[in-house]
Amino acid sequence: MTVNGAVNQEASTGMPAAGEAVGRVLGTQAASPLSFWIGLEPGKIVQLDDVVVTRREVPGYGPVLVAGVVTTVEARHEGAAYDSDVFLIADGALPAAVVEVAEVRVTRVEPEVFVPPLPGSKVFLAGADDRDQALYFDVMERRIPLGMGRDGRPLYVNFDFLDGTRGAHVSISGVSGVATKTSFATFLLYSIFNSGVLEGEAANTKALIFSVKGEDLLFLDHDNVRLDERARSVYARLGLPAQPFGSVHVFAPPRPGDANGVPHVSTRTHGVSAFYWTLVEFCEEELLRFVFADADDERAGYSLLVGQVAARLKAWAEPVGEGGAIMVRGTSCRTFADLVEMLSDQLQDEASRTDWTGAQTPLGTVNAFLRRLRSAVRPLSPIVRGDLPFYRNHVIRTSDAQVSIVDLHNLPERAQRFVVGVVLRGEFHRKESSGTARPLLFVVLDELNKYAPREGDSPIKEILLDVAERGRSLGVILIGAQQTASEVERRIVSNSAVRVAGRLDPAESARSEYGWLPPAVRERATIAKPGTMFVAQPEIPVPLAVVFPFPAWATRPAEAAAPPTKASADPFQGLPGVEDDIPPF
Repeated sequence: MTVNGAVNQEASTGMPAAGEAVGRVLGTQAASPLSFWIGLEPGKIVQLDDVVVTRREVPGYGPVLVAGVVTTVEARHEGAAYDSDVFLIADGALPAAVVEVAEVRVTRVEPEVFVPPLPGSKVFLAGADDRDQALYFDVMERRIPLGMGRDGRPLYVNFDFLDGTRGAHVSISGVSGVATKTSFATFLLYSIFNSGVLEGEAANTKALIFSVKGEDLLFLDHDNVRLDERARSVYARLGLPAQPFGSVHVFAPPRPGDANGVPHVSTRTHGVSAFYWTLVEFCEEELLRFVFADADDERAGYSLLVGQVAARLKAWAEPVGEGGAIMVRGTSCRTFADLVEMLSDQLQDEASRTDWTGAQTPLGTVNAFLRRLRSAVRPLSPIVRGDLPFYRNHVIRTSDAQVSIVDLHNLPERAQRFVVGVVLRGEFHRKESSGTARPLLFVVLDELNKYAPREGDSPIKEILLDVAERGRSLGVILIGAQQTASEVERRIVSNSAVRVAGRLDPAESARSEYGWLPPAVRERATIAKPGTMFVAQPEIPVPLAVVFPFPAWATRPAEAAAPPTKASADPFQGLPGVEDDIPPF
């Protein structure tokens, strides 16, 4: 039976059943405690990722289990000397035998007596208990389903390496549009929330998702109309309910030019709030530095000037009215454009420039700062404003629902950086001030290479580095996705306990950042189908090939089932009946 690309060997004709002998340890290839080769018996086959076991009787220790994962499978003619011999053998003119062999990479030796398996020893396809032992599932006290293996049985990840107990953070890499990085990240969240590992903390554990790919992620709380019974059975085998996320709230920027701050979404009409920052908050929280969030801004000569101007705005800005407007040194500002114009006038004036810069600053530096600031007016005007009621709830928060989605796809890249930096800083400071790592906060951020590039510095990169290095102790877990891990800050990738790769570009797969993938798996990753991921975790020596199930929640507006509606009351209720109708005469 095929389940989203996974093959159940036990149910397929001609495939060996679990616990059945499939071959013997080869004597023509050297066997070691770390790897060995097996020759397959006629009529038996194994495929990549199969788990096999063999045993050896060791004096003084008794039977020793040697378990591993098949990493290479080869077939050849034994007896052929030349390439052209294949035609003679096929015609029966030359005697030869077809031989199939497989390389096994050892994952576990129990007890730990590191001796090689003996040539000629029988090798078995792992049964349920042996498979759990080979993949360390038997020692995972808290495990969550990752998906199905190629043998049609569940694969797990140790939650201790996700919640900060022994490690934290997830790095997902792959080609855009093919690797299904975001889909796997949402399934991982769903598995965490619904597998029972959180126990009593499940209700208070939160997820913050930054969405940059259209409105596809805005319907996680809607049933997927394409989910069929076969897909539901996969969820049942994983021990998960086949249902959408139960608690979702969406935050979207206001529509440009809209005086009422209506959220800029077109396909979702409920559970959506507009987010923005007032000019008062912009000045009080010194958010100017996130306007200059590119790595190029940090290398520019005006980086020091940004901090000085932000400090002056915090000290001199005074609230005006209830709309979030400000007054700075006698100048009223109701829009971000007003603020930029006021700063331009102040910094270009010889008399007031020193008050803002704190020292003699070259005019060229000031002009470069102003050029960059003016270029931010158009992208930031919808989300930095002083013309909406101050009391209106406009803050991005994770307290409203279990999953909070920040929709960024309608914002220019400059504004996206601003939102990501400000929101991450606010949530990280909130967790710091709480003094406890529980409840956990999972942050899903795509295009990580854009926010934390390998070269250069920026305010967002500083925050993400802080999350990667200290987030584990604060209960902030980063699930980062990127097309190219080679372009992401090394310290962020290296601090990720769980690493995942989907379909990879051949040139990218050759980079050293994918050293955790064995050579054969690297080659396979270049042809992997959507839905197949290679997952490495600290306890298991080899990455696991995982096929995660079809989402039970809508992944695009076209898949979203209509939300349940309450039965409407009789529209004629309360009106006079036929007998009660009073004639007009």
